[in-house]
Amino acid sequence: MKHRTTAILSTVLATLWLAPLALAGQSTPGNTAPDSPPAPRMPWGVPDLQGVWDHGTATPLERPARYEGRELLTEEEIAEVNLNATTFASSERRSELSAERDVGLAYNQFWWDRGLSDGRTALITDPPDGRIPSRTAEADARAAARRAAARPRGNAENPEDRSLWERCLSRGTVRLGGAYNNNFQIFQSEDHVAILLEMVHELRIIPLDGSGPTDHTPSQWLGRSRGHWEGDTLVVETTHFSGQAPWRGSGDHLTLVEHFSRPEANILSYEVTFEDPTTWERAWTAALDMPRTDGLIYEYACHERNYGMENLLLGARALDRKAAEGQ
Repeated sequence: MKHRTTAILSTVLATLWLAPLALAGQSTPGNTAPDSPPAPRMPWGVPDLQGVWDHGTATPLERPARYEGRELLTEEEIAEVNLNATTFASSERRSELSAERDVGLAYNQFWWDRGLSDGRTALITDPPDGRIPSRTAEADARAAARRAAARPRGNAENPEDRSLWERCLSRGTVRLGGAYNNNFQIFQSEDHVAILLEMVHELRIIPLDGSGPTDHTPSQWLGRSRGHWEGDTLVVETTHFSGQAPWRGSGDHLTLVEHFSRPEANILSYEVTFEDPTTWERAWTAALDMPRTDGLIYEYACHERNYGMENLLLGARALDRKAAEGQ
């Protein structure tokens, strides 16, 4: 018990001490450090957005009810958030977890990399309350239809009954925080930008030459994008979503407008606006400043020997047998 108490106290003190240092590398969106080096530029004059960027954050997408009406955390609250983000699955805290939760967290902190707080209470900047707008009746009906379609299958009988993420096929277009693999890499030419997403390995190719989706363009999981420069900001509009990889319940009428800028050499400022009149009562926007990392993007190869999927199906068959024996 003495060793556990000492370990927890050491972690708390380290986190409190490191919090200001961490925040120095994760600035509040729109702010830059006065001594930061300027962002480089490409030979043809536009900002150089290339590099590996980390979208991990402990700042929640939506503002929790306990922070209603507040945009920023106190220093003490930031330290508490960061402590929880860096120790929530650690061995010192396993006694706080149920057996199921312990298994779900992979028994320890090794796999988790959620990032740290940037000092805000939410990533959402509009609406001002930091919350996703109310869903439409059409979105509720669509969600109910999805649940009804899944109910007759009961426990999944085939991989196709599981989500695209569980099947290692897609995690969607937008990246705002995450559990791990919180990186993406940008590649840039005069007429294209490519974004390689580390989690589930998607690659977005964005034309800048005026081409892009038309009325006859097929829909895709990640939609179809086109981009252009507005001053030093890259603006990317994405439409033509299939609706098969919904983000927070979105449908095939979703439009994303993303803004990428590099206010300094080590920060990529990102802002994204979601608009889908069939899903939300109004458009909404979130923003995040991402630090540059010198690390590498690693292949996300969970489709190679995806034992997680195999175990999901084996578990479902075990539940089927248990249900049959009870009849």
